[in-house]
Amino acid sequence: VQLQASGGGLVQAGGSLRLSCAVSGGIFSINDMGWYRQAPGKQRELVASITTSHSTNYAASVKGRFTISRDNAKNTVYLQMNSLKPEDTAVYYCHADLRRLGNYWGQGTLVTVSS
Repeated sequence: VQLQASGGGLVQAGGSLRLSCAVSGGIFSINDMGWYRQAPGKQRELVASITTSHSTNYAASVKGRFTISRDNAKNTVYLQMNSLKPEDTAVYYCHADLRRLGNYWGQGTLVTVSS
């Protein structure tokens, strides 16, 4: 099983980016999916998560600016990030909880927001 994340990059403050993460490599069912981030010198933190029925949860710091969504037919989770701030700079990791297989992580994609 692999999680392939894409969409990171360099953007100016106030700009937008969209991250994608596709799960592939076997026959599986996906429970919750989510995005985490880790800034230099800080612990990894939850950014947003989404259930199979599309219920969402957001960190307080991104609520109202970021939107998580998923396409169950494509085994893909997305993170639309608007009004980006320099403090959003981090490596973003996608996560998937696979039924009977456990937790899987993507390789990380770097988001850099310049002031």
